[in-house]
Amino acid sequence: MASHLDLEEQEQLDQLKHFWKKHGNWITWALTLVLAAYAGWNFYQYWQKNEAVKAAALFDEMERAVTAQDASKLDRVLQDIREKHAQSVYAAQAVLLAAKFHADKGDAERAKAYLTWIVEKSTDLGYQSIAKLRLASVLVDMKDYSAAEKLLDSSYPPEFTALALERLGDVHQLSARSDQAKAAYLKAWDNLSNTPEYRRLLAVKLNALGVDVQSMGKTSPAVTPGVPS
Repeated sequence: MASHLDLEEQEQLDQLKHFWKKHGNWITWALTLVLAAYAGWNFYQYWQKNEAVKAAALFDEMERAVTAQDASKLDRVLQDIREKHAQSVYAAQAVLLAAKFHADKGDAERAKAYLTWIVEKSTDLGYQSIAKLRLASVLVDMKDYSAAEKLLDSSYPPEFTALALERLGDVHQLSARSDQAKAAYLKAWDNLSNTPEYRRLLAVKLNALGVDVQSMGKTSPAVTPGVPS
């Protein structure tokens, strides 16, 4: 009986050796790749966290520079963030902060350059939309109404559509195009059905153009979300 079991075990062992000889290399390579991928993923997660910590520290420096009104330090730290941490969320936040700082100081050209960088480089639609809206305001201050109109008359996520339409109406007003301003405000109104506080501000602009918003009722004809092309 023991001999019979020994023979079976030997046969199984021989089969295992044959299998390993035939497939062992592939199994080893597969396991190596899996372990390497796992190690790489862990390293990437660590690297991302480490980069985020560094970017956050630089952003804190920027905020201190704003408080101290130190423009040269602000721009120097911003350059570090853009060069070393361009893909982090802190990069867009830092550029928005720097653009506001320079806009408040009356340096529209520098604010424009910073905001344009976000519009062109950011992959985050939220930050990109905020930058486009702020850039449009800077362009209006620079009297470049055609560039502001082009920027506002582009694609925005639904949550930014009404703001873009309202500012587009402002640009039309400044360009003495009252009918186009009215149309933009009305589309913004339709996209603000769930924001009564903001609608009150928009109502003032519509009333100034001779539109009685009270007669429109609580809703107006539906408009497909999106900025007019």
